Amino acid sequence: MTNVVQALQDDFKLFLQALWVQLDLPSPTRAQYAIADYLQFGPKRLQIQAFRGVGKSWITGAFVLWTLFNDPEKKIMIISASKERADNMSIFLQKLIIETPWLSHLRPKSDDSRWSRISFDVNCSPHQAPSVKSVGITGQLTGSRADIMILDDIEVPGNSLSETMREKLLQLCTEAESILTPKEDSRIMFLGTPQTTFTVYRKLAERAYKPFVWPARYPRKVSQYEGLLAPQLVADIDNGAEPLGVTDPDRFSDDDLLEREAAMGRSNFMLQFMLDTSLSDAEKFPLKMADLIVTSVNPTTAPDSIIWCSDPSNVIKELPTVGLPGDYFYSPMRIQGEWLPYQETICSVDPSGRGTDETAAAFISQRNGFLYLHKMCAYRDGYSDNTLLDILRHCKKYQVQKLVIETNFGDGIVAELFKKHLQQTKQAIDVEEVRANVRKEDRIIDALEPILNQHRLVVDRGVIDWDYKSNKDEAPEKRLLYMLFYQMSRMCKEKGAVKHDDRLDALAQGVKYFTDCMSISAQEAVNQRKREDWNDMLIASIEDPQGSANHLVLGMDKDQRQKARGNAKNGLPTWVSF
Repeated sequence: MTNVVQALQDDFKLFLQALWVQLDLPSPTRAQYAIADYLQFGPKRLQIQAFRGVGKSWITGAFVLWTLFNDPEKKIMIISASKERADNMSIFLQKLIIETPWLSHLRPKSDDSRWSRISFDVNCSPHQAPSVKSVGITGQLTGSRADIMILDDIEVPGNSLSETMREKLLQLCTEAESILTPKEDSRIMFLGTPQTTFTVYRKLAERAYKPFVWPARYPRKVSQYEGLLAPQLVADIDNGAEPLGVTDPDRFSDDDLLEREAAMGRSNFMLQFMLDTSLSDAEKFPLKMADLIVTSVNPTTAPDSIIWCSDPSNVIKELPTVGLPGDYFYSPMRIQGEWLPYQETICSVDPSGRGTDETAAAFISQRNGFLYLHKMCAYRDGYSDNTLLDILRHCKKYQVQKLVIETNFGDGIVAELFKKHLQQTKQAIDVEEVRANVRKEDRIIDALEPILNQHRLVVDRGVIDWDYKSNKDEAPEKRLLYMLFYQMSRMCKEKGAVKHDDRLDALAQGVKYFTDCMSISAQEAVNQRKREDWNDMLIASIEDPQGSANHLVLGMDKDQRQKARGNAKNGLPTWVSF
C-alpha cells in the first residue's frame, strides 16, 4: 500500500488516471496527460492554452487534490471569471474528497475547520488562510495569501470584448503576484482559451508566464505559435505529422472538428480550437471579399448552382476594391443547371433617424441555398415618406414577397409606416419585424461568416459600383466609412469596430432570415427536381404514350409538358403548326 501511495504522490499523471477511474470516466487522453505533465513539471509561472472541451478545469481540480495529497499544509486559491464558477470548482473538490476512499484522510477532523463552497480546510494545522479558497476575478483578492494560484478561464466574452475591459482584466491578473507567498515552490497558473485576437493571454506571455499551447489540429505554420507549441506536438511535426491532422483523436474526431468549424465560423474556430492568437489583419477580420461570388444577377431567375474558385484568372480587376490588401472580388468559375424563378425574395431594412447614420435596404433572393444580392439602397433622411416609397418602388421591381424590418429603432414605428404605404400603393407584401438582442458585431459576423465561408452569397456587380460611387459629396476618408464592402472587410468582434455599419447590418439581417434555407444544398434541390421531372414523364407516358413521346422529342421541360397537356391537340401543344 505504501508503494501505491508513493507512486500516486510522485506522478500526477498516475494520480489523474486513478481519479478518472473513481469518476467512472474513460482513461485520460493524450492531450490531458500532456497538460498534467506540464502542471507537475512546468515553471513557477505558467499558462496552459488548450482547445475548448479538452477538460482543463477538471484536470486542474485533480491537480489541486494531488497537491494537497502530497502536502496538506499547502494553501491554494482558485480564481475564475465568475464567483459561481469558482465555487462550483470548490464544491467539486469537496465531493471528491468525501467520495474517494484514498482521499478521505484529507477531510478535516476538527469541527472548527472551514467547510463551505467559498473556502474549506483539509486535515492540516490551524491557519489563518484556508486550504482552498474560491473567488471570482472581480472579487476581493487583497488580504489573501496562497502558495498556489490557479486562474481558470478568467477571460470570457463578457470581460474581454473591448480594450478597456482587457486592460482592467490584466490589472486584476497582476494583483495575483501580491497574493502569492514568497516561497521557492510557490506557483501561479493560468488556464484558458483565448476569446479575442487581442487576448490577455498574449500579454501574460510577454510577462514571463510561459504558455503551453495544444491546438485541436496540427498547424500549417508552426511559426504562428512563436515557439509556444506543446513539445509533444513539435516532436510529432518533426516526425512527419500532417498539417491539419487531429492532435487528440480520442477527444474530437476530424468530422467533429469540421462540423464545429462550419458552425462557429473560421475566426472563432481559429481562436477556440486552434488557439492562434498571433492573427494577422487578414485573419482578424473574418469577412473576406474573396469569399463572395460577383457576377450579374438576374432580377427574376437564377441557375441551379454557381461554382466559386479563387484562381487568379477569376479576379475581377476592373471593380474598385476597398477591402484589405490582397482581398479581391472573384467571378464564378462555372454556372450550371437550369435557370428558374427564385424561391423567395425579401427586402431587409435597417432604419435610422436623420443624421449621420443611414437607413439601408438590401434586396436579396434565395434559390437552392444560394443568396443573391440584387441591390443595396441607403438614405440619409431617416424614414421619410420619400425614402419608404423609394424602397417600395424597388420592392415592386424585384418582386419582393416580404419586408424584414429591424424594430430596435423607433420601437416598430417604421414597420407601421411601411404598412400604411403598402395599403396606399396596393402592394401585397408581408411585413416581418425582427428585434436584435445580441451585440451588433457578434450578430453581423455570426450571420455572414458561415455563408461567406461556404461561398453562398452572390453579389450583383452593380451593387459594388454603386457602393463605391455613393456619398460622392463626402470627403474621401468619410466616404469609405459608409461603403458596404469597407464595412464588411473591417468588421471584427471588437465593440465599435466599424463606425458606420448600416449597410452591412441590413445585409446581415437579410442573410439571417434565410439561414434555415442554407441547410438545403444545391445538389439536393437539383435531385429533387429531377425526381419530380421523372415522375411526371412516367405518369404522362402511361396516360398518353404518343403525346408524351412528342413532348420529349420537342425537348419540353416539366412546366411546358404540363401546360401542353392542358391545351393539347393530337398530343401536341396548340402552338405547334405544320
